[in-house]
Amino acid sequence: MPLSRRHAFACAACLALAPRSSPRAAGPGAPTSLDAAGALRRLMAGNARFVADQPHPAAPQAERRRALAQGQAPFAAVLGCSDSRTAPEILFAAGLGELFTVRVAGNGLAATELGTLEYATGSLGVPLIMVLGHEGCGAVAAAVQVAEQGLMLPFALMSLVDAILPAVSEAKRGNPNDLLDAAVRVHARRTARALRMASAGIAARVADGRLRIVAAHYDLREGAVSLLDD
Repeated sequence: MPLSRRHAFACAACLALAPRSSPRAAGPGAPTSLDAAGALRRLMAGNARFVADQPHPAAPQAERRRALAQGQAPFAAVLGCSDSRTAPEILFAAGLGELFTVRVAGNGLAATELGTLEYATGSLGVPLIMVLGHEGCGAVAAAVQVAEQGLMLPFALMSLVDAILPAVSEAKRGNPNDLLDAAVRVHARRTARALRMASAGIAARVADGRLRIVAAHYDLREGAVSLLDD
């Protein structure tokens, strides 16, 4: 879902005005040592533990909080949906400080989400961004109803759904048996593609291999996250 020129300029201006002395990463210093492949393996291994009902092997929380008070060094960022059933830290069996999450209904990409992910990559050095759609997404379902039935929504909701309508149109061209599910998957892939091009800083990191952006789908019933071909 591409950003408007106005939103892109606004985001770039905000980043340009950000204090250059702000901390780059957590810890006592460096960002995660994982590359994109390692970060993706860790994410998917965490999801496998979640599906198997295995608890996260976390340090005592008081100890972990004290360590994180010095700074953060997440190993991946997740752009996901606000749906209460899809919290990334739970789905990936991750602990405090391990994931940098951005959540908005329909896992869309607007200026605020882009700016947040710019911070994750440029300041925190995360090597991986996952765009995570999910089964039965209400925002995508609303977009399907708008496209198929002419559903009218309040202005703010309509502005959110408008950004998903191109995915519904693309999914519909494939004559799927389940338009909602197809649109959820197409929307995640489209958002991942848009993210790779929406920011010069992110595009540069993708080009030189410092960053990978993937699209994925979460199954509510099984708990499994599957990667989507792009």
